[in-house]
Amino acid sequence: MLFSSIPFLYYFLPIVLICYFLAPKGLKNAVLLVFSLGFYAWGEPRYVFLMIATVLVNYFMGLLIDRYRGTLKAKASLAISCIFSLGSLAYFKYADFFIENFNLATGLGVKLLNIALPIGISFYTFQILSYTIDVYRNDVKVQKSVVALGAYVSLFPQLIAGPIVRYSDVERELKGRVHSFDKAAEGIRRFVIGLSKKVIIANTMGEMCDAFKMSDDKSVLFYWLFAIGYTLQIYFDFSGYSDMAIGLGKILGFEFMENFNYPFTSKSITEFWRRWHISLGSWFRDYVYIPMGGNRVGKARLFVNIFTVWFLTGFWHGAEWNFIVWGLFFGVLLTLEKFFYGKWLQKLKGLNHVYVLFAVLISFVIFSASGMGEAMEYVGGMFGYGNLPLVSESFVYNAVSYIFVIILAVVGSTPIVKNAYNKLHRTKARGFLDVLELPILLVLLFVVTAYLADGSFNPFLYFRF
Repeated sequence: MLFSSIPFLYYFLPIVLICYFLAPKGLKNAVLLVFSLGFYAWGEPRYVFLMIATVLVNYFMGLLIDRYRGTLKAKASLAISCIFSLGSLAYFKYADFFIENFNLATGLGVKLLNIALPIGISFYTFQILSYTIDVYRNDVKVQKSVVALGAYVSLFPQLIAGPIVRYSDVERELKGRVHSFDKAAEGIRRFVIGLSKKVIIANTMGEMCDAFKMSDDKSVLFYWLFAIGYTLQIYFDFSGYSDMAIGLGKILGFEFMENFNYPFTSKSITEFWRRWHISLGSWFRDYVYIPMGGNRVGKARLFVNIFTVWFLTGFWHGAEWNFIVWGLFFGVLLTLEKFFYGKWLQKLKGLNHVYVLFAVLISFVIFSASGMGEAMEYVGGMFGYGNLPLVSESFVYNAVSYIFVIILAVVGSTPIVKNAYNKLHRTKARGFLDVLELPILLVLLFVVTAYLADGSFNPFLYFRF
């Protein structure tokens, strides 16, 4: 079930909120658990049992880690937790990838398993690992309520595509949450804005990208238009979903971490990755990079640490070589910035921003492909490979057709509107803005509903991952 769907907006969500706020304090986690499992079962009825098994295994491993803290049994319990969670992820997400590459390397014909990927498994696997690892480190207390732990793992606002909420971030809120009208109002505002970003901007950019893929009239500028469109699509798709998750969390009394902070305003790739998918970057930093020694090691080992993290970052996104290349591409750029031209880059005002945008566009063209063959074709097309014309009729038609939404997306990907709003809100116009807020949100919700009722193009890119 997508957040950007009529069943979720007008059936599931109202029922959840009514039951949740009518439930006594001691049953709120149980209500969230039941409805979250129902939310997941809507799209994955078989794999809801995998999620339940994940919760139960890690619940008992957490208890054992706590009981035998400091002993070999605690280490064994953590190992079982990691093996079960990462093993499930490897089996469902990567088994066919390994078989395909084994067949290519050996010339054998081992039959593919053709396993369907459980939705959200990449996200909830990392969440449950943050729990057992932090219990082992003694950073959090063990959760003795299986209902509370189950609610944390399956929590529907961030279940499908994050942000990756660590157990330590919501440990207190699982025991007792503060609800208020102001917090709920802020959550509703954030949810509607995220929903609008997804449906109005991301979906429209997706339509343009699909028109490019189906066109037989490609040109160099059409490839660049696709690169811009896809980069904007994935940003508004994913950041819009994160906004909706954060907004729903506030309504339910949770505070989820920010996942995006205007990444396209960055002046280096290092800064870009501090602003893009923040929860994933911080997870790899704290659970992979730092345990490997981080930057407190020799130069050779540091290279290994950096490229291990970026190999895993790319591979986490999908079982295709283009995702691995995408991750390593950023690993190379980050290494070059760290050891060679990082300080020099800071002095190139304006040009450093162009450098980031150029690199990001290339990276997401690689990311968008169905494999390395298509990725090479797309990147080659951006530079005229295959004697492509500079301009084509399809490029002109699509550029004109989507120019308004492209401009809207470009402006919306910067803090211009937010800064202007905050500046006005500190003036005498504050009262006027407060009065306008509700009508604007209602108009946005009406427009989004009209889009969805019309059966418009409504994919969600991170279902692939």
